[in-house]
Amino acid sequence: MVPAKSAAKKKTVTSAVTKAAKAASKPKPVKKPIDPKKAEARRAAIPAAVIKLHKLILKSLDDDKAEDIVSIELTGKSSIADFLVVASGRSSRQVAAIAEHLVERITRETGKKVRAEGKAVGDWVLIDTGDIVVHIFRPEVRSFYNLEKMWGAAIPEPAAA
Repeated sequence: MVPAKSAAKKKTVTSAVTKAAKAASKPKPVKKPIDPKKAEARRAAIPAAVIKLHKLILKSLDDDKAEDIVSIELTGKSSIADFLVVASGRSSRQVAAIAEHLVERITRETGKKVRAEGKAVGDWVLIDTGDIVVHIFRPEVRSFYNLEKMWGAAIPEPAAA
């Protein structure tokens, strides 16, 4: 026979789990559409040097044949950066090459030393320029981590092989 105290504890744990499951199953509130005036004000707050760097990054990724390039504006959403750029390479070797070229171009154009993590493996390279964070993935790794969904951006459809 189970003592009364342990039965009460068991019921409390089950109740907590049930409550958590019910809360998780409730529909999430729909995000409000972005007010165009507020979005324009946020963009105006981004320094011209950051906009220039952003264009340089997007051009470099495009020149190196990166695929599914997504740029997410973080101004007003996060203090870590103004933009988050996510792109894919077809293989580990291409991911590492895209990252290496991007680091060289940023250093040459801006004189800024940037850090890159993950070039040795080539599955996921993160480049932090201070104002812009760039993630370059192999497609399988990108779909696993799904950063665009986390930041609420449109996820591109994978290119047909």
